[in-house]
Amino acid sequence: MTAPTINGTKYPQSVEDLLDPGRQLFVRLGGPPSRNRLMREFRIGAPKADELRTRLIAEAEAARERVRIDQAQLYNLVRGGTGGATDADIAAAARRILADPTAPDAAREAARDALADIAPDPLPVPAVPESVPLDAPDPTPTPEIPPAEPVAEVTPVGHPDTPTPPAKPAPVRSAVVWPVVLLALPAFVAIWSGWVGLGGLTGFGVVHPLPGIADGFSINSAITLPIGVETYGAYALYVWLSGRVPASARRFAKWSALGSLLVGALGQVAYHLLEAAGVTSAPWWITTAVACLPVAVLGMGAALAHLVHTHD
Repeated sequence: MTAPTINGTKYPQSVEDLLDPGRQLFVRLGGPPSRNRLMREFRIGAPKADELRTRLIAEAEAARERVRIDQAQLYNLVRGGTGGATDADIAAAARRILADPTAPDAAREAARDALADIAPDPLPVPAVPESVPLDAPDPTPTPEIPPAEPVAEVTPVGHPDTPTPPAKPAPVRSAVVWPVVLLALPAFVAIWSGWVGLGGLTGFGVVHPLPGIADGFSINSAITLPIGVETYGAYALYVWLSGRVPASARRFAKWSALGSLLVGALGQVAYHLLEAAGVTSAPWWITTAVACLPVAVLGMGAALAHLVHTHD
């Protein structure tokens, strides 16, 4: 709870600091304020409100006692029984009665009459100083004061503990990708022809995949090698370098992409060596390895798709 602003501060006030505002509230209400009114007005607790109220009531009783004494003294003085009192004593008593808002009207009227009957003190006569002879003017000329040089503007320095806001980074332009397309076209031609040629040497060729349904439909199964192996290698490489998949998917994509690219390179080497040697049929172990590639690509693709859609 925030303390009210009293005497220019919002910190909790002591009873001494609250006396002046309490006196003003006393006069405004025409009597002692209640404890609840003091607690609500000054946002203080019950003990401090009780102490402040006791002090205010005690001051009021003391003031009334002084007024009663002044009234008795004033009535005595007005009746002519001065009892040795001076005009200053009468004026002081009358002013105290007029300053007290609780004094009765009869006492205030008697105080005004007493002040009117007392002649004001004569004003003191100001002492006239003796004339001082003027000094002769100094013949020494006054040196000219050169104009002050303008002060260079000082750059305000921030507080050392205040963090400096980071500067906005300059916009970064993304790299163009059309050179990759230009590089990929000749590589696509070489890789496609190499895999199709190796497929022809390992038993891949024209097949009729829909016998009895579409007997005239045929396809060369050798094209499945470049589509499967190289497409999976490129996709696994993308998953690995994207950084937007779980750690297990990135790890699997990394090693399978490197393995797929290595198998693709070995397939190109095998085809060109066999073609250069004039071999029309690949050895059995090469045929076995090439025949297992579509199945291996299917398994690795399914595993990578599963890992990409899982969460660690």
